[in-house]
Amino acid sequence: MNKIEELKRKYSVPGKVEFISGKGGFVNAVVRNGLSECVVSLYGGHVMSYKPAGKDDLLWMSKFSYFEEGKPIRGGIPVCWPCFGAHPSDKEMPSHGFARISQWNVKSVSEEESFTELVLSLSDKDISGKKFMTQPFDLELSVKCGKKLEVELSTLNSGKTDFNLTEALHSYFSVSDIRKVSIFGLEQVGYFETVDGIRENRIQSGPNLFNSEVDRVYSGTVSDCVISDPGFERKIRISKEGSRTTVVWNPWIAKSAKMTDFGDNEYPEMVCVETANAATDRITVSPGKTHRMKTILSSEIL
Repeated sequence: MNKIEELKRKYSVPGKVEFISGKGGFVNAVVRNGLSECVVSLYGGHVMSYKPAGKDDLLWMSKFSYFEEGKPIRGGIPVCWPCFGAHPSDKEMPSHGFARISQWNVKSVSEEESFTELVLSLSDKDISGKKFMTQPFDLELSVKCGKKLEVELSTLNSGKTDFNLTEALHSYFSVSDIRKVSIFGLEQVGYFETVDGIRENRIQSGPNLFNSEVDRVYSGTVSDCVISDPGFERKIRISKEGSRTTVVWNPWIAKSAKMTDFGDNEYPEMVCVETANAATDRITVSPGKTHRMKTILSSEIL
């Protein structure tokens, strides 16, 4: 019995949850429950699409994304773990960690009145033999598809020493035109700017507006963010739990041209507003303890 047939036998819910072969041969879980449609790749534990009933996709995917083992998927919600960006000490560790380029396992599928929940898992045993290795851990990714999308990443330290990590649910959102959207919720929050290697501390004045490359790490914030998009006549709300960092990113023209998995003219269609724990908001998980980080996405008419 092949993997998809086994997943169908164990976890499919007729008419609501199915498992299919997607691009690159990666296995996708597809949820359609009348409240929303959601597509999750088992490669990377990667949410690629979320459409509330009767509405367009809140998430954005690059038409140039790789779907190859060892390379991350561009768009949707990549899982950055156990590091955001470069690992501070392990040069063998891939940028943004290995979770987004690993094959996750299905742990459970369940149905509630207000959502369908898919739970995926990844542990140190699943990455044994790789060049990078870390201490014992057990990850779970819960994806609840309903009128809202709730994605929760849980880190259990199953080892005997403290586990230090940074992390992100690196969400890419679909927008009508980045030059015409505003992001509210980060006013008066401190951030550092990383464009062109700058590490300059600043304070956000007013909403985020875009007319050039933006790569900002906002620390010590637990606030909701709202993407106001007059072109799509909608607002996307990003709420979060267990996170004290928000990252805002758009590559603009020059960086887009340098990325082979990102179209030269795709930057107006997207913006990243990431639920994270990064920079000074590094997390320490004690042995036997679990840390949870959640992003909650919803939309409404503007």
